[in-house]
Amino acid sequence: MRVLMPIPNTDFDPTEAAVPWKMLSSAGVEVVVATPDGNAATADPIVLTGKGLGPLGFLLRADRNGRTTYREFENAMCTSPKSYAEVSADEFDALVLPGGHAPKMRSYLESSTLHSCIASFFASNKVVGAICHGVVAAARSKREDGKSVLFGRQTTALTEAMELFAWRVTKRKLGAYYRTYPQTVQSEVTEALGEEGAFLTGPKPLFRDTPKKPGRGFIVQDGNYISARYPGDVHRFSQALVDALS
Repeated sequence: MRVLMPIPNTDFDPTEAAVPWKMLSSAGVEVVVATPDGNAATADPIVLTGKGLGPLGFLLRADRNGRTTYREFENAMCTSPKSYAEVSADEFDALVLPGGHAPKMRSYLESSTLHSCIASFFASNKVVGAICHGVVAAARSKREDGKSVLFGRQTTALTEAMELFAWRVTKRKLGAYYRTYPQTVQSEVTEALGEEGAFLTGPKPLFRDTPKKPGRGFIVQDGNYISARYPGDVHRFSQALVDALS
């Protein structure tokens, strides 16, 4: 089994990339990373260090498990990635779309090359997993009829309540850092779903899931499409990907 994981050159969420990589790799699945230009990648430094996140930074930064797993991921996968133009859905069994919210995520979220690749995975009914802003990348990818590949589906993503909370508690020091776009993730994704689709927010995110307690996480599975909201869902999300490829 081979899985494609596209990321930007920087500003992606370390936990949302590293934990799926770790769990898929441990299950014997080959993961291939791609960046816009094939150059090396590094995660969002603010999420890694917590610098500037204020007194609630412990809620927003990557936890110890995320940071440790990211260092493994960075050493193994981030130095020699493919470029978006080099990869094709035909070469892979599944696609994983990590998230992140900082400004340089836009090279990933706005890539027409990547959108075409994502659409091919959906057209082939292959397993696709998207978490947080990764769902935005999927929502912007179009079917042949011009509608989003998520049209008519059920999904989750970073909720408006979560996005606005993080922005409010950090805006004094970090400005619009948590607002990748003026429109919230939930609003944009909901529009892409159309009236036949449904955006599910899940329970209040009181605790992150862990390797030993994946049940704390929340995911939505619609056929071969699996979605999650934020790093606190990542272990349940990753296990669902492993199960879908078993």
